[in-house]
Amino acid sequence: MFRIRLFMVRESLSTYQDAELLRLYRETHRSDYLVELYERYTALVYGVALKYLKNISDAQDAVMQIWEDLFQKVLHHDIHIFKSWLYTCVRNHCLMELRLRSGNVTLELDDKFMEFCDDFNPYREDDEYKQKEWRKALENCMEKLPETQRICVRYFFIEEQSYKEIGENSGFSLKSVKSYIQNGKRNLRLCLERKGVKL
Repeated sequence: MFRIRLFMVRESLSTYQDAELLRLYRETHRSDYLVELYERYTALVYGVALKYLKNISDAQDAVMQIWEDLFQKVLHHDIHIFKSWLYTCVRNHCLMELRLRSGNVTLELDDKFMEFCDDFNPYREDDEYKQKEWRKALENCMEKLPETQRICVRYFFIEEQSYKEIGENSGFSLKSVKSYIQNGKRNLRLCLERKGVKL
């Protein structure tokens, strides 16, 4: 009887959108909402972990660790697109793990470490990005950025360069590169929100 009831609950949750499950978990702290949400992307989490860690056992461990951390993380982050946010969490978890293994725990700024689990990408490739209104608003907001921020944001998001590469190409210090990208992201987000663009 319990198994039948559980199946019925899980089946009904499968019709919910990611954002709705996230909202319900935050409001109720009921784990079944987050379980449904996470299970949708377990294969993605494992695939990304395996890509970075190159070892089945390590990838499986990463899946479990990320799952355990998720209960608290989703309560404290501004998540717009859960799939993108989760991908960023997994990637950064793996990069951190690789750093720790190599003994380099100083976390230099030459990798793409932004906020640990931040899904905001002004050049994201989703349906909204393809809309003319989004592109127009984005380019308008980009033009309003200080030149230093505009240069670094374009290098980081369009050309997918690391902090180190951006520093070499721009002449900025690594510390400045990080600051310009973070401030540029914040200014872009605010500008787009003022224009009524849904992020």
